[in-house]
Amino acid sequence: MFGQELQVPLGEPINGTLNRAASHGSATNLALDSHGDENTLEYRIKAVDKSSGAKPISLWHDVTLVHVDPATDRPTPYLNFVCEIPKFSRKKYEIATDEVGNFIKQDEKKGVLRERTWEDPTFIHPDAEGCRGDNDPVDVCEIGARIIKTGEIRPTKVLGILCMIDEGEADWKVVAIDAEDKWAPFLNDIDDVEKHLPGTLSAVREWFRTYKIPDGKPPNVFGLDEKFMDKHYALEIIKECNHAWKDLITGEKERNMEHVPDEVKGLVRKLSKSNLVDLAAVEDDEAPDF
Repeated sequence: MFGQELQVPLGEPINGTLNRAASHGSATNLALDSHGDENTLEYRIKAVDKSSGAKPISLWHDVTLVHVDPATDRPTPYLNFVCEIPKFSRKKYEIATDEVGNFIKQDEKKGVLRERTWEDPTFIHPDAEGCRGDNDPVDVCEIGARIIKTGEIRPTKVLGILCMIDEGEADWKVVAIDAEDKWAPFLNDIDDVEKHLPGTLSAVREWFRTYKIPDGKPPNVFGLDEKFMDKHYALEIIKECNHAWKDLITGEKERNMEHVPDEVKGLVRKLSKSNLVDLAAVEDDEAPDF
């Protein structure tokens, strides 16, 4: 199997002001902890702030979208992400978006174990074959050589994006590389991946196409003629999802759902009320500066 490394771009708008002292621009001062027995439904991985007495932080809401250099406290050209599933592993870990604290848990189906961005289920992107967002943070497939641990935060270079349609929902897959990976200096856009790492993109697409077939599901399909779009296009999608995340945490989304189906309203309200209760307001409407 191709080494999948799913990660979630996060993101407080770098030009915006989220009144939250716990906001982190990098992994500095953070540590990973866990509770519950591994391989059970109760197992959770969490990030804690070492500078405030091991206070838990949300890996979805408390890490800025744009990576901040801990030495200079200035934004860098890179975006933060959280690793959910390390490459060459089989356990499907994911951020628990509907739980207070947003710890990482092992995905489950019918009780069996299996980036401040948000793919808005009320929004239909014009390139997504008429499908709504999947109600999750945006996924990232990091293609570097290093294996990154579950819950680890890394700065990445965005290279491109693939529009996957998963059971009728738009599920964007950002292609990125760790900014400190040995291949990072050579990869600046999606065409560079095929030039320097031929076959990588095809392997990524085919893995996402077929990974649900063993569960008896049909192959996934893709929008945009199955093409990987370039860095510029990917950053526009990330900006859209960052704006959607901001609408979610401020309550703006929930206040403007008059014409949204009740089922979708329930998804949004579950997120808004169960894990965003202590977030302060965002004070402006500027998009991330990247």
